[in-house]
Amino acid sequence: MAKDPGWGNRNDGGPPDLDEVMRDFTRKLNGLFGGGKKSGNQPPAPESVSIPVLPVVGLVAIIWLASGFYIVDQGSRGVVQRFGEYVETTKEGPRWHFPYPVESVTKVNIQQVRTLEVGYRSSEAGSSRGKEPHESLMLTDDENIIDLQFAVQYNLKSETDFLFNNRFNPRGERPEETAVRGVAETSIREIVGKSKMDFALYEGREEIVTRAKKLMQDVLDRYKSGINVVNVTMQNAQPPEQVQAAFDDAVKANQDLERQKNEGQAYANDVIPKARGNASRLLAEAEGYKLRVENEAKGNASRFEQVLTQYQRAPEVTRQRLYLDAQEQIMSSVSKVVVDQKGGNSLLYLPLDKLLAASGANVAGATAAQPTSIHLESGAASNESALSSRDTSRSRDRESR
Repeated sequence: MAKDPGWGNRNDGGPPDLDEVMRDFTRKLNGLFGGGKKSGNQPPAPESVSIPVLPVVGLVAIIWLASGFYIVDQGSRGVVQRFGEYVETTKEGPRWHFPYPVESVTKVNIQQVRTLEVGYRSSEAGSSRGKEPHESLMLTDDENIIDLQFAVQYNLKSETDFLFNNRFNPRGERPEETAVRGVAETSIREIVGKSKMDFALYEGREEIVTRAKKLMQDVLDRYKSGINVVNVTMQNAQPPEQVQAAFDDAVKANQDLERQKNEGQAYANDVIPKARGNASRLLAEAEGYKLRVENEAKGNASRFEQVLTQYQRAPEVTRQRLYLDAQEQIMSSVSKVVVDQKGGNSLLYLPLDKLLAASGANVAGATAAQPTSIHLESGAASNESALSSRDTSRSRDRESR
């Protein structure tokens, strides 16, 4: 049996000689680099070949230790693990750790804002890659289907939770994308499932986004994912394409209804204030008429009481005074000339031209005054005596009757 060259001489099947193994290794290493060959074909003696092992080991150790230097960029954190166990988190700047396989460092950018698209995918150039119906189609509370597409912007708030509490997705997505996508779909579907179709498509879009952001953050914090939701943006909300035409007709009908409501409200806003103004004016006029009638009635009653008091004191004088006032009021509305010739002078001046002019003015309505009555008297003394004698005769006639 041939002798094993790698083990040297063995005694009774015992372990190989360690010195012989080292010499054999040195000889092979020297032959590999070509340093042991001479002019002849004879190999060099093993004792004459030697390699400095300690310097080589020291150089390897220096290189190995130097590989532990690393730099943490701005806005990032370095998570150091020793044999897979978390040790510490380092901040920005140059750092050092025990090289592999003792320790490893994972750099995590916590300030970078990432965008996740739900319901659609777009390329880097901005052109649409198409919809994702299994993500965008959702059922509302009134049992209608809507196509909802939105985007979620997020960053990291805990690098340790992000690394150790998220699991890799076999589809090739980043771990945080899998968590955020699942939570986003769940949150939006829950909110839309409790909302009406019109609310989700029109007036409630901002409210849905706000509620979805809060719900997503609560769920991610409950899972300790280390993810912070920055913003949720609704890109598109519409009914499915199969019923888009019918839905557009319904939308136009609703718009016409709202327009007619607005027109009616505008008409009401124009008519109602006018009616209220007229009503206020009529009420004010009625109140004024009421006050005027009441005051006139009170004045007449007061005047009657005063006349009654004077009549009780001097009946004859009061009766005569009332008669004269009545005659004055009656004669002031009659266009006649009364001439008393008992006083003496028979030559009287009668201004017919003025009487005719005054009569014509009253007929044409040029003035609002009452018809003019002209009393021509021939002396103040004669008229007063005539009136007194006439009143005396009339009073006697009444007494005789």
